[in-house]
Amino acid sequence: MAADDIAQLVNVLSKTHLGDGELNYKGLGLKMDNAESVEELVQEIEQHQDLKVLRLEGNTLGVDAARAIGKALESKDQLQRCYWSDLFTGRLRSEIPVALRSLSSGLMIAGARLTALDLSDNAFGPDGVKGIDQLLRSAACHTLRELKLNNCGMGVGGGKILAEALMECHRQSLVVGTPLRLRIFVAGRNRLENEGASALARAFQLMGSLEEVHMPQNGINHAGVTALAAAMRHNADLRVLNLNDNTFTKRGMLAMAQALEHLRNIQVINFDDCLVRCEGAIALAAVLREGLPVLKELNLSFGEITEAAALVVAQALLDKPHMEKVDLNGNCLGEEGCEALRGAMEGQDKGDMLASLSDDEGEAGEEDEEDDDEGQDDDDADASNGYHDWNEEDFVKENGTTANEESPYQSQCPEEVVSFLDCPSAVKLLELGEMRRHLLPEVNILDPHKAVEVLLKVGSLYSEEAVAKTAVLETFDMLLRKLLSGSALQAYTSLSTLLVLIGALKGEGKRKKVPLAPGLLLCLEHAVQQDYLAQHHASLLHTILSKNREALKSCSGSGDRLRSALEKRCLE
Repeated sequence: MAADDIAQLVNVLSKTHLGDGELNYKGLGLKMDNAESVEELVQEIEQHQDLKVLRLEGNTLGVDAARAIGKALESKDQLQRCYWSDLFTGRLRSEIPVALRSLSSGLMIAGARLTALDLSDNAFGPDGVKGIDQLLRSAACHTLRELKLNNCGMGVGGGKILAEALMECHRQSLVVGTPLRLRIFVAGRNRLENEGASALARAFQLMGSLEEVHMPQNGINHAGVTALAAAMRHNADLRVLNLNDNTFTKRGMLAMAQALEHLRNIQVINFDDCLVRCEGAIALAAVLREGLPVLKELNLSFGEITEAAALVVAQALLDKPHMEKVDLNGNCLGEEGCEALRGAMEGQDKGDMLASLSDDEGEAGEEDEEDDDEGQDDDDADASNGYHDWNEEDFVKENGTTANEESPYQSQCPEEVVSFLDCPSAVKLLELGEMRRHLLPEVNILDPHKAVEVLLKVGSLYSEEAVAKTAVLETFDMLLRKLLSGSALQAYTSLSTLLVLIGALKGEGKRKKVPLAPGLLLCLEHAVQQDYLAQHHASLLHTILSKNREALKSCSGSGDRLRSALEKRCLE
């Protein structure tokens, strides 16, 4: 070995930890090409009788050098943690899987029981995942608690291979009575997309042990988000959920909100740059109101959220004693909206937890309405590609049927009810009599439009003629009571849908707004005074309507009456 190389290794060895079960070569920039170049390192590994931690990150490892190190690892049965990120700089992509197989072989032959494996920042692609496939399936990973594969370019194919390996590991570990209980999973910037994310979701659901999930910037949209949401609800100890820079839209956020209802240990939620939008933010506010008792950090920045929806979120944080930070930067609040949000947070003595609003995008203009339709066709195509098939049963309606089942309402609805819904009139409503109970379709959190549209049809028939007025108000009460009688998520989703349809809240998609009838607002005024409409429901309506007075401008008289009733109810 050349004198310069020997001097370099002497310097390296002087920086390693030898007495605490760790060999640390982190960030030394070593170029390990062949067996000769790692001769001293191999000797140190072989002589370290109680080696538990091996840090090699920040160097560059070739095939022959990896083979030599792998051979040395064959006797290291106490090895638990391998930190091997950024280990293949300048190497051919074809070399990496071969090197990984050599390292893996050494661990498996040794009978090591890994608790942590970090291969982040190695651009090995799906072939690299194949290089660790056998290791992940083996007994060496039955004890794995942390798996970090951030910024590895796995792609859809790599995600699927990884998912299958984890599921096989779990199956084999169950057989021997030591089930795999992975706690921390990191796989950001991997281009997993919907198929890769959905495959991994199956593994997550099977394990049910996750405490932290970090999957930012993976090109996942609502289909993959829905699959992940279904899996997360089976991981009751989840503390950190980071899906930054994926694309939720309303459909994904509603599914995620439904999952979060079941998770009481979440401390950090990062949905930054996820297109959560207004309806999604309000759905999350509903979950904040009823759940998430130990939440500390919430990031909804850059989500196209408007002032009114942001204020609803702020109101829902009122009873969150552990909150430390809420980030709503980069949304569409406008200057006045930013001030209103700051005021709302300061009014709750939580002003210091609000992150900067310096990158606010300003109020959404009319030209933004068309942007809501962008990608709609792609979303519909995704929904037919099978991403939902595996987890339909995880998203249930209040009556226990799945979101994709055909409601009995559709097949058993009396002809008179169908006729009324096709062409509503006060006369037909009176003629329905007891059949009015058939008007309400089963309530589906993921698609509340049908139920809300029925409510709006009934409300539009309001008149001052006594008999018709009584029938309309009784039916309106029956329908709205049902919509608000479930969880806060169901109620908030129904109310936000109603507000979108009457043009008071910015929505998404191609659904047209309904013509606003004064009678509908008078029905809502009546409902505000009823016990089934809770004060926080009134607060939601008041917050949205007070920030969009133009929406009720065409019905100014009845609109003023509704706003007055809401103000009174909110002060009770």
